[in-house]
Amino acid sequence: METPTRPGAPLAGVRIVEASMLGPGAATTHLADLGADVIKVEPPRGDYLRETTWPLVSGVSLMHLHISRGKRSIVLDLRTAEGREVFLDLARSADVVVEAMRPGGLARRGVGPDVLGEINPRLVFCGISGYGETGPYRDLPSHGVAFDTWAGLVRPEPTGDGHWAIPEHPSTGINAGPLFAALGILAAVVRARATGVGGRLEVAQSDAAASMDWLRSETWRAYERPESEVTGNRADGYRRREPGTAGMRDGVRYQFYATADGHILLMASERELWRNFCTAVGRPDLYERHPGSRYADHAVGDTALRDELKEIFAGRRSAEWIAFGVEHDVPIAPVNTPRTLAADPQFQDRLPWLPAERLGTDQLPSPIRFVGERRRIPSRAPELGEHTGEILRDVLGYDPAAIARLRESGALGGPDAAGGARPVSGTAGG
Repeated sequence: METPTRPGAPLAGVRIVEASMLGPGAATTHLADLGADVIKVEPPRGDYLRETTWPLVSGVSLMHLHISRGKRSIVLDLRTAEGREVFLDLARSADVVVEAMRPGGLARRGVGPDVLGEINPRLVFCGISGYGETGPYRDLPSHGVAFDTWAGLVRPEPTGDGHWAIPEHPSTGINAGPLFAALGILAAVVRARATGVGGRLEVAQSDAAASMDWLRSETWRAYERPESEVTGNRADGYRRREPGTAGMRDGVRYQFYATADGHILLMASERELWRNFCTAVGRPDLYERHPGSRYADHAVGDTALRDELKEIFAGRRSAEWIAFGVEHDVPIAPVNTPRTLAADPQFQDRLPWLPAERLGTDQLPSPIRFVGERRRIPSRAPELGEHTGEILRDVLGYDPAAIARLRESGALGGPDAAGGARPVSGTAGG
């Protein structure tokens, strides 16, 4: 019996040319993690992602170490004719060009999607930006949290001294936007390889933030319809609850509870699961008094039951309650913080840290797992222009004389940006 050949990286053979600044470059990080060859084209001063965010690890931002991992860096000055010609040569053999910055940056340099499509008809061009290529906010400067405030995900928090503050929050738009872009890129590449025809797509991080929160915004929209047409569910007597949380704030069987050492989340909204809980804690009387509806019953507003559950959950540690949930088929979830998450055994099983020895700092791996295959560890984020000479030689086939002429012309920036190694603690300015 033949031993099956172990497959290579899923996206081996896919080449992507990326022109990005700051967070939107994460669109290609997901693809690099899956084996795509991502060539990051940087201006002579580089992507200031390396120095603009904190924390800094050995002088380099954590965001750069994560977002730029697995990529190669080449410096091209697109203000020069020679630099533009190199960029066009890269695009001729690429599957994808990604513009992850304000819309139109490449077009202003003469290497926009129309030009690229003429030299490579099967090329996929993806633009990812803050507010997209249309609309009144197209040219509005912004940073990541702006997309979440626009989408209604992050709200001002009073400080108590007459000011307002940005609360701690997960960043949705700057993470969801690149994910949607990666999905669109893959779809477009599949089509291009089947038809020989590329395409152009664009993703706004603000759109992505709103799309990820579709349930709340669509609920508010639905509530604009007559009450006779849009109601709550059966468990609530078909009463319409506050949009967004669907009554969860006042829920009882679907709620946070304090334990002896932290918190858990109870989600026994199905009658059968609620029965499991009551039986297992030795309180069948709770089920008999409050059996509820078969599905989606949060026991909203039942303060007496909430008080009893408060006392029950306070009697055990969080880990004990999680083990209880597994044993008795009761949906009980751990409640972590970004700081405590790494100690969670589920995290340790599913998301083992990518090592700092390889990447400069401990990083989370891609959540995509190929069963039976070893997890890939991407290469460290590149220093500015680290692979310039390698790309010119190995990807484009330029001989030493041609590379020397490019350096002399200024197309490759200064000497530090033309393929020589730079100190890890160096800034992006060069």
